[in-house]
Parts: sequence; structure tokens; C-alpha cells
Amino acid sequence: MERGGLVYIMTNKTNKVLYTGVTSDLITRIWQHRNHIYPTAFTSRYNCNKLIYYCFYPRIEEATAEEKKIKGGSRLAKIKLIESINPAWEDLYKEINV
Repeated sequence: MERGGLVYIMTNKTNKVLYTGVTSDLITRIWQHRNHIYPTAFTSRYNCNKLIYYCFYPRIEEATAEEKKIKGGSRLAKIKLIESINPAWEDLYKEINV
């Protein structure tokens, strides 16, 4: 059985740094970022603790392809994507961690 995947974007307190990732378990992965499980990782070094965008794909391969597309795009394109679902840049972790 194949699992889907999610593309997500995180930022820091001042919304200056953007990190794009892909996972099949969003709640666990964001928890890992927020708790600095990997202290030398990008999100730990730049304090990216706020989930500001996520999108589910039925196949992990689709999610991985979208992640690469987002990472290859401009900062402006990322901002437009984020604001298309989260114009206030609220932390969406609260909504998924119920």
C-alpha cells in the first residue's frame, strides 16, 4: 500500500527564513523541527518553528516533485503560495495537531 506525502513550508519568528520540506507524517516531522531533534539541521540553526503552509499529495513522488519545484522557485513565488492559503502567516501546527 502506498502512502501519500505532504509538502510543507516553515519559517522563523520574524518570517524572514523559509524552509521547504516533504514528509509522509506531518505532525511528527513538525514536532521534530519545533523540538530541534536534529540540532545541526537548517530549521534548528535558523529557528524555523512555525508551520505556514502544507499540501497533501496522494503519492509521495508527487509531493517530492512539488517540493523540488517550490525550492527551485523564487522567494516571491513561495510567498504567493503561502498567502494563497495562509494570508496572515499563522502557525498551522495548531490546526493539524488536534
